[in-house]
Amino acid sequence: MQRRDVLLSGAALAAAWLSPKAARGQSAGGGALAVKSVERLAGTAASYAYAVKAGPWIFLSGHEAYDFEKGLAPDVEGPAGNRLSGRPPLRREADYILQRMRAILAEHGATLSNAVRLDQYYTMGAAVSAYHLARFAEFGAYIPPSTSIIMERCFSARANTQTSMIAVVPGPGQAIERITLPGEAISASGYTPAVRVGDFVFVAGNQALQQNGRLAPGVEVPAVSRWQGETSFRRQVHYVITQRLAPSLAAAGSSLERSLKAQAYIRGVDHFPDFLDVWTQYFRDIPCAVTLVPAKDYSSSESLLEINLIALANDAVRRKQVVEAGIPPGASYGPCVRAGELVLPSGLMAVGRDGLVPSVDAASAFDGLSLRGQAQGGLVLSYAEAACTAVGVSMRNVVRAQYFLTDMRDFAGVSAAWSDRYARQPHPFAAVQVPGPLPPSGAGVVGDFWIYAG
Repeated sequence: MQRRDVLLSGAALAAAWLSPKAARGQSAGGGALAVKSVERLAGTAASYAYAVKAGPWIFLSGHEAYDFEKGLAPDVEGPAGNRLSGRPPLRREADYILQRMRAILAEHGATLSNAVRLDQYYTMGAAVSAYHLARFAEFGAYIPPSTSIIMERCFSARANTQTSMIAVVPGPGQAIERITLPGEAISASGYTPAVRVGDFVFVAGNQALQQNGRLAPGVEVPAVSRWQGETSFRRQVHYVITQRLAPSLAAAGSSLERSLKAQAYIRGVDHFPDFLDVWTQYFRDIPCAVTLVPAKDYSSSESLLEINLIALANDAVRRKQVVEAGIPPGASYGPCVRAGELVLPSGLMAVGRDGLVPSVDAASAFDGLSLRGQAQGGLVLSYAEAACTAVGVSMRNVVRAQYFLTDMRDFAGVSAAWSDRYARQPHPFAAVQVPGPLPPSGAGVVGDFWIYAG
């Protein structure tokens, strides 16, 4: 098949990439949710929800450059025997992802200009550069708040880029206000530091960096110093919270006190205790869900963490409340928080009430059954289900499910656990492989969920 480099319209892309079955999607019930899915992802038994519309929100999760139904995509793979022919392969991946996202948004009456958040995972720095070129070409002058992290691998072993997006359907009260920080230019990669839409503020992933890309003064510990007060990692956490997140929130008419949920991508799980110690200094009396994720690398080799955030504006009509879901303390590093229609649990791990991860001893003996993934996935899903039950909805209202796994092969078990519990209900998942191990002995998965309770 001859590769096509032309940029197709949204309608043409929908026709080219989405089969009639996939394009029709299916209703999730309740009237407020609409799901677009494929019944057999890449020819398997997995049912995948690649787009979920929930009220005014559109969630596109786990998009990589492969055909949802057929698997490998000729336009991405390139001519047989000469993959380097035509556009660079990494650019073909990026174009494929973003053009398909544009086509899906068009089906909901939205465009890329209605996006409020991007989460991007890569396998190498070269993939970031190629993706940024495609992103500038597709988004133009406005690129929403962005988080970009280098991980061990994407969901597909052939993929080098994965993108998830949150957007809003255009309408009254849904205008996007772009926020810039006083005295600071937009970064070289072009994303907006924060946006406000209605009551909500979305803040991009932040590192402890200056505009020149180097660590901020006072953050770096000299290499020749044996000790000098707090470690560089702890200084970076302090800096990101006080000099990056807090100013971004203030510029958007919000504050740390209004924070709802953060994701912290941390270089090395040995830093988790120090992160939590510093984090608690600021958020001890501020209910804020938080997900801790091991990361391989960032835009700067000096960086040790990156944090993104969603918050309420100070004048928001919606109110923040803690949801008591009965999740064991060892399974999560923070609370479950609700703000209006959005329910945001902290990252969930498969730690039982006894403090142990299930089936650790038997997991290796039955790896052919993906026992580790299924046992841990089932427990993580039970905790997400508890959060849904606490707010009076079902797991059909999960609109975004991110899985961070130390071994991607465990996702087969997670997927089996989903099917076992929810049959053919489409799974709105994104999955990437992170550096391991996780802090709980034997743990291999962190689940990060967004729930719609409109």
